[in-house]
Amino acid sequence: MEIRVLRYFLAVAREGNITAAANFLHLTQPTLSRQIRDLEEELGQQLLIRKSHRIVLTPEGMLLRKRAEEIIAMVDKTEAEFSSMENTIGGDIYIGGGETQAIRQVAELIKELREDYPGIHYHLHSGNAQDVTDRLDKGLLDFGILIQPADLSKYDFLNLPAKDVWGVVMRKDSPLAQKKFVEKWDLLDVPLICSRQVMMPQQSENGFADWFGRDLEKLHVVTSYNLVYNAAILVEAGVGYAITLDKLVNTAAGSNLCFRPLKPRLELGLNIVWKKYQVFSPAAQLFLKKLQETFAG
Repeated sequence: MEIRVLRYFLAVAREGNITAAANFLHLTQPTLSRQIRDLEEELGQQLLIRKSHRIVLTPEGMLLRKRAEEIIAMVDKTEAEFSSMENTIGGDIYIGGGETQAIRQVAELIKELREDYPGIHYHLHSGNAQDVTDRLDKGLLDFGILIQPADLSKYDFLNLPAKDVWGVVMRKDSPLAQKKFVEKWDLLDVPLICSRQVMMPQQSENGFADWFGRDLEKLHVVTSYNLVYNAAILVEAGVGYAITLDKLVNTAAGSNLCFRPLKPRLELGLNIVWKKYQVFSPAAQLFLKKLQETFAG
C-alpha cells in the first residue's frame, strides 16, 4: 500500500462520493476510481459499495479507514519531526488527556516556552485513559495526562501537584444544593448524568466506582457524556445531576449551577507520562526538560 493511495481512500471515505473526492484531490474521476479498485485488488477485499450518487464503506472499508487515519497521522507527525530538526527551536508537540484542572499547569509551562520558542506548536487531544495510552503506544502522542491510579509500567512519568476532586454539579435550586457535600445515599434516587467511564468499574481511571462500591448498578443514570460542557447544559435544563470533577463547570455567582464535593472526599492525583525509551523530536525533548525542571522532586 502506498501512502498516497491511502490519502486517496480517506478522501473518498470523507466525501462519500468519488466525483467530489476527485475534485478535492485534483484528479480525474476515472483515475481515482482505478486507484481505489487497485487498492481493493491489493487487499483482496471490497472496500466500497457504489450507489447512484454516493458510496458506502463496507466493514472492511471502515477498518481500513481507521487504520489509514492512524498511518497518515503517524506519517505526518514523523515528517514534521524531521522537518523541525533543521531548526531545533521549532516543531510540534502532541499532548493527550481527559478534562482536568491539571491542564492549567501544562498551559503555564507552554506559555513560558512560547516566549522563548515561538516556533513550537502544541496539539491537544481530549480522551479517556484508554484512548490516551493507545495513542501514546502508537506514537501519535508525545505525552499523556492520566488520573491516578493508572498502569504506568510502560511509561516514564512525573507526578503533577494538581488534585482532581470528584463531586456533583447541580442546579442551585435543587434540593441537594442545600447540602455542603453529597453522600452515597443522596445519589440513589436522583437522575444522574455520568461520563461513560464512571459507570465502568473495570476502567483503571474510575475512582468513583471504587468510592461508590458494589451498589453502583443501582444508580439511575439517564444520560452519559464525554464532554462535561455538554453535561452542564443538561444539568441546567433540569435533566439531572452530573457526576464530574471540580472546577470544570462554571459555578460562579452568575451561574445557575453549583458544585458539591463527595463525602468521604474523593481526590485523585495525576501523572504526566511518556513512553519508556522514547526518542523525542527536539521540540518534545525541550518540553520534557521543562517538565522535569518544573515538576521533578
